[in-house]
Amino acid sequence: MIDWHRLFGLTLTDYFTDSCYKVEMEKDLSIKQQLLDVLIIEQRSGNQITEPPDGLENLGRHNLLTYKSLRQPLDAWALDELVGHYVNYRKQISPSLEAFLPVEDFRLYAVATRHPEKLEMEIALELVKEGVYKVQWGSRKVRIIILSEIPKIERNAVWQLFSGVAEKFRYGALHYNWRQKNLSKAINKLFEYYHEEGIAMPYTVEDFERDIKEENLPEFTREAVLKRMSLEELLKKLSPEELLKSLPPEDLLKRLSPEERLKGLTREEIEAYLKKLSTSN
Repeated sequence: MIDWHRLFGLTLTDYFTDSCYKVEMEKDLSIKQQLLDVLIIEQRSGNQITEPPDGLENLGRHNLLTYKSLRQPLDAWALDELVGHYVNYRKQISPSLEAFLPVEDFRLYAVATRHPEKLEMEIALELVKEGVYKVQWGSRKVRIIILSEIPKIERNAVWQLFSGVAEKFRYGALHYNWRQKNLSKAINKLFEYYHEEGIAMPYTVEDFERDIKEENLPEFTREAVLKRMSLEELLKKLSPEELLKSLPPEDLLKRLSPEERLKGLTREEIEAYLKKLSTSN
């Protein structure tokens, strides 16, 4: 079974590294095990998140997040569970059942790879911004983040990794800056998971490694990068004009027949050239 949830949690753990938020994964909220996918808790120390990914601009002190991967629908039951987790968690961390922590300290998020069409048949999703919606679910507001719809910009690189869209994944792979270098290997797992899910992913691990070198190593000039490429890769990168410039004129002429060499020349130009040859001889 593909463990998308653990990898998603690990990636968010990395994103919030050294920030004023702590991430807990698969939080057990009851005697009978019921796991909340991700819990993001505000800390007294750590760096502020200045440009959070879209949808997380309103983080509170305690942020409960449920995640649905490619094959999992975000439906009414998923939101019921999320609200249930909130009730259990608020009970656990409050000083007592007579002194609950204030409602304002809690935020609920439902993150899904694909659009929740079934859920939308039951309740209208109110658009907050592109890829981000909100609903009133019982007594709680839930913010819904659709990863495949999130704009492809720098602050959203972490979301693009789980978007299920090849081009967006490529952008995320190149632009997400891993805080914990040991977790950066998770990118290889993501490649594997997409492949196992049967998602068309023309972008490969080898493409990623090559692009990283091109993006992050300034000492690699364009010429040096081209020298490291295979002939097939080189042909894809170079324009016809660049290819022609790379070959000496005499080599190009050797490949042409006499008729092909004379194409485009007028009779006068040919006669003038022949006259010049006879004079030089």
